[in-house]
Amino acid sequence: MVRGLLLDFYGTVVEDDDAIIEAVGARVAAGASRPVGADRVVEEWTREFAAVADGTPFRTLRECATRSLATVMERVGCPGDAARLCAPQFAYWRAPPVRPGTLEFLAGLDLPVCVVSDVDRDDLDAAIAHHGLSFTAVVTSQEVGAYKPAAAMFARGLAALSLDAADVLHVGDSARNDVGGAHAAGIRAVWVNRRGRPPLAKASYEIADLGGLAAVLRAF
Repeated sequence: MVRGLLLDFYGTVVEDDDAIIEAVGARVAAGASRPVGADRVVEEWTREFAAVADGTPFRTLRECATRSLATVMERVGCPGDAARLCAPQFAYWRAPPVRPGTLEFLAGLDLPVCVVSDVDRDDLDAAIAHHGLSFTAVVTSQEVGAYKPAAAMFARGLAALSLDAADVLHVGDSARNDVGGAHAAGIRAVWVNRRGRPPLAKASYEIADLGGLAAVLRAF
């Protein structure tokens, strides 16, 4: 039986910022003094971003973005202000488009939902308000002081719904942060395979978007 949902937000409820990241990568590559492709910039930025997010002290998502991009810019010899280059990304976090199936699924859902998102609270609140969405509870990395797959994120979500791990499904698009983190916390995970990647063995269930989650819930 499923009595509640823990729901990732970016890449699950709304579209993630892939296109913005690619555009920033292209700008950095174009301004670099050393030969480097946009794909390589994005790859290095992603790696540096994860290192900052996983490190100590805890930093907000905006800080993670600017610090990691600044490191890559210095490495490839690209002058400029990392915060200014990240500004379109920050704006996107506040008003991203919803993913296919999201509004229809949420409209027909009668379970309590806690959003568990690696983002700064003000940006998430703005995105939720932008689409007029409503959830039982919201948990962000900024409040917890950690990012998924940290167990504290999932524990806070369960506490917000007053449910146990066996009572919920966690739904998200990251194999590491969502599926891996949920399973480590004893929570069944639904993988949102939004890029059509090969099946993920450790995911309990797989869907392309939230439109497919209704069928998963009916199986219980």
